Amino acid sequence: MVAADAAAIPLAARTRGLRKVYRGTVAVDNVDLDVPMGAVLGMLGPNGSGKTTTIRMLLGLVMPTAGEVELLGHKLPDGAAHALPEVGALVESPGFHPFLSGRENLLRMAAVEPHLDTARIPAAVAEAIERVGLTGAAHRRYRGYSLGMKQRLGLAAALLVPRRFVVLDEPTNGLDPAGTREVRAVIADLHAAGTTVLVSSHLLSEVEATCTHVAVLNQGTVVAQGELADLLDSGNAGLLVTTPDIARAVDALRDNRIPARAVPDGVRADLTATTAPLVVETLVQAGVPVYEVKRDRTGLEDLFARLTENGAGDSDADLAEFEFPVAEEAR
Repeated sequence: MVAADAAAIPLAARTRGLRKVYRGTVAVDNVDLDVPMGAVLGMLGPNGSGKTTTIRMLLGLVMPTAGEVELLGHKLPDGAAHALPEVGALVESPGFHPFLSGRENLLRMAAVEPHLDTARIPAAVAEAIERVGLTGAAHRRYRGYSLGMKQRLGLAAALLVPRRFVVLDEPTNGLDPAGTREVRAVIADLHAAGTTVLVSSHLLSEVEATCTHVAVLNQGTVVAQGELADLLDSGNAGLLVTTPDIARAVDALRDNRIPARAVPDGVRADLTATTAPLVVETLVQAGVPVYEVKRDRTGLEDLFARLTENGAGDSDADLAEFEFPVAEEAR
């Protein structure tokens, strides 16, 4: 459970009761999403969970059937003209002119940037191209680009000018491992500069490596959201103790009503109803040699599976421990 009051945290974006229906099919249903200012939020969910539809409504690209969207303090759609110039986005397949080069496409886009002076355009385009590692292909026609190169160009377009909020929908799609590392570095740079970043991705390892917050969608609904560390800690936290006397360690912990089981090289103690210092103290008093102690958190992959495998509607009891507080006005 997150201890901080979400209502007191400045938000770069928020939705309340967000719903989208396409020809009788519910794509997004009652989504309450909070994107804290300055955070890197990873949006996770199986295919068809509503991630891209939610992002498109957040950016004013699609009108919601019901609900509210607030972006950088402005309610959409009325405040779109004030909010959107501060937002850079790479959503689905970026659209560019096929017979223009990558550089020429970016020059056309830069020409309509409200926050970019005309004299500054060539330098801004060159910097964006270099930032995404596309300098060697900048003069090639877009129609000859690979999927990964197209993704890089789309990312460059989102970064033409400094942004307060950057939205990246599957930014590593089509990229090789080197390109994935470069995107990770770009996200880290944006975070260090104070930019809020929302990343939709199916690569859980990348989310765990780059994000400070996570929102998990399933069947069009947010089933969990909050700080990544707190979300992981909430899932069956344990303590791994390395010891040569595994049997005696398990017996000592169980005798003191601490759930424990044998694992390779030691024991795993359940911390649901106890603390790490008490586990160590119990073992030492029982004469069990303790070589190493480390926290065993639920991995993001395991947690994601628990939240999405059975469907949000079928596992309310299992999801209760992963609920996070929302703003008071949303309750």
